[in-house]
Parts: sequence; C-alpha cells; structure tokens
Amino acid sequence: MPHQITIYTDGAASGNPGPGGYGAVLISGQHRKELSQGYKHTTNNRMELLAVIVALEALKTSPCEVTVYTDSKYVADAVAKGWVFSWVKKRFKGKKNPDLWMRFLEVYKKHNVNFVWVKGHAAIPENERCDQLAVEASKKNDLLNDEGYQPDK
Repeated sequence: MPHQITIYTDGAASGNPGPGGYGAVLISGQHRKELSQGYKHTTNNRMELLAVIVALEALKTSPCEVTVYTDSKYVADAVAKGWVFSWVKKRFKGKKNPDLWMRFLEVYKKHNVNFVWVKGHAAIPENERCDQLAVEASKKNDLLNDEGYQPDK
C-alpha cells in the first residue's frame, strides 16, 4: 500500500514581484517535516507553485498517495481542472511560469496527487504555519535568485 502523505503549502511575495518565499509542511503518520526558502525577486504564484514542487520532491518513496492543501487557486485549479495538461500541449504559449510547471509535472507523475483548496488565513493551523514559514523565509538575509523568474514585458 502506498504511503499516505498530507502536504500543506503556501507562498508569499511582497511587492509581487519582490522578495518572496515558500513554506511547506509534510505529514506522514507521526512524521512531520517543514520546508521553506526565500528568493530575492519573484512572484506569489511562483512561490505557491514552488512550495508544492519542493514538497513533492522531498518524498523519499514513490508512488505515494498525496493530498496537497493549498490556498492558491492558481495551483489547485490548474491541476484539478486540467488546465496545466492543455498548457503542455500548447507548449505553455502565453502562460507564465513554464519552468516551474514542467518541473511540477515531472514530480507529479510519480505520485497520486489530489489537490484541496483551502481558504487562506482561515485559522487552519498547518496552512497558517506554511504562511509563517513563507513570510519568514522571504525576510532572511540569504535570499536566493529565482533563476526562472521572467518579468512581464
């Protein structure tokens, strides 16, 4: 039987674009892992998506049964409504963040992933923790460069 994993994610960017970060909480039985990282110049949507990617990449076995709780309609709807799969067929023409979506699809196909949208800042403890991790990561002194970020032209 595949491992059951629960993942909560959140992303934050001040200025949007501006400094940003992601936070993720992974839970499997009694085990818990928190992940976060900050970036110098990015967007909220990139951080929301990167949180999911990094959390899925952190899974040590596959396939896993994964439920991802996110307050990002951008991420949840793109997958649950199948938009990202049509974007692939169109080679992401006119879509933002193709680098992250392609990275997401590589790890997504290794697991059985179900997305659940949750309202942000609605007193859901793990979602609030992810928000805290993301905001704290965005304020650190050692922010990374978001190499894939492409400013609007």
